[in-house]
Parts: sequence; C-alpha cells; structure tokens
Amino acid sequence: MTHPVLDRQQVRDLYEELGCDYDIMKIACSLGGEAFHFFSVRDSYELLDRISPEEFVKDEQMPYWAEIWPSSLALSRFIIEELDLRDKPVIEIGAGVGVVSIAAARKGGKVLSTDYSEEALRFIALNARANNVELQCSQLDWRCIRISKQFDLLFAADVLYERVNLLPIIHAIDRLLAPGGSAWIADPRRRLTEQFLDLAFENGFSVSSFARSFELNGHVTQVNIYRISRSLSGE
Repeated sequence: MTHPVLDRQQVRDLYEELGCDYDIMKIACSLGGEAFHFFSVRDSYELLDRISPEEFVKDEQMPYWAEIWPSSLALSRFIIEELDLRDKPVIEIGAGVGVVSIAAARKGGKVLSTDYSEEALRFIALNARANNVELQCSQLDWRCIRISKQFDLLFAADVLYERVNLLPIIHAIDRLLAPGGSAWIADPRRRLTEQFLDLAFENGFSVSSFARSFELNGHVTQVNIYRISRSLSGE
C-alpha cells in the first residue's frame, strides 16, 4: 500500500493521533546548509513492551525504526552536499522515520520511502510534510520484494546490524536497482559490514567507500558510506 503526502490538516490530525500513541520528540538540524526538523519517538525502548512474544517469534523485529540514527543524518548530509537527484527515481529501504528519504526529496528525487513497520510510515508522512517535501511511502519487507519497479538510486542507513539481514539486503539491492543504478549504504563501522561487503563482491557488485562523521548530542559517530553498483562485464 502506498501513502501520498498529506495536506496540512491531515498532518495536524496525524501529529495529534501519534501523540496519543507515542511520546514524540522533535529535533532541528542543519544538513549541508539545509534546515530540517524531524519527529521521532523519544524513547524507543518503551515500545518493547508493545511487542508480543508471538510477534517477536514471528520475525524478531525490534523498534529500531523509531529512533534517528547518526548514520541516517550523515548519509542525508552527504546527499545534500554531493549528489544530484533531480527527477531521478529513488528508494530508501529501512527508512525509519524518513530522514534520508526527506533529504533525497529535498534534492529533487522522486522518492519511495519504505520500512517494514506500518507505524514508521505514519512518521515518514508526518516528517515529509513538516519539511515541505513530497514523497511516497510504502511498507516493504526486504526479505520478500514484491514491487517490480526499479530505481536509479537506493539508500539505506544503519541496516547492517543483524547477520541474517545481510544477504536479503544484497538481494533487495539487486532486485530494486535499475541498470546503471547505485546503492548508497551508510554504516557506523559495524563488524558485520565486512561480511556484507564480501557478499556484495560475491554477487557481482563493486564497492567504493567514503568516510564521514556526524556529531549528535555531543557524541561523534564515525560513519562509512558505501556506493554499491553492478560490476561491468569482465571485471
């Protein structure tokens, strides 16, 4: 299901609705000279009590979507400063509250913002309208891609936290990238990243990396941003 951007009254209604379900916080930041503000859940750990044992056994999904991670801010700043997305089809997987998607839309991309959590989509819609950008959002399970459209660019931030996710993410990139497209993956130098990069090479992708850092709440996080694209025949 795809959700269009909301009008102002719908945003106010959604903010009030979300405020009944969550303790919402707002952060303001400048990314590459562009001003943004984002809504998220103040304490995602409080959401753990909402996950039933049956739901956890089903897919072990944790409420990581509810936080704003430094990698997403670092990737967003990189997008604002370095990439030209005008009129290009863009997808973000594991979007959370939509930080990277909104930066991509600000740079002119035609963005589909996706997350496994339906609750995340409500925050994406809220944040998109709060930052005056248009995008589409849809539920997506990267373990089972059900959309046929392909995209010039794929973004993901801080998604390499579980070994079981590594190969499905590679397969999602392969399925979702258009010929000549590239994926941009931001990661805070987790140990699993090397295994992910090995899988990328094994599945016919080339990788280049860009070292960045981001300071949030007085803490500096070192982030690597990986550009992943299909290797040319014969490489």
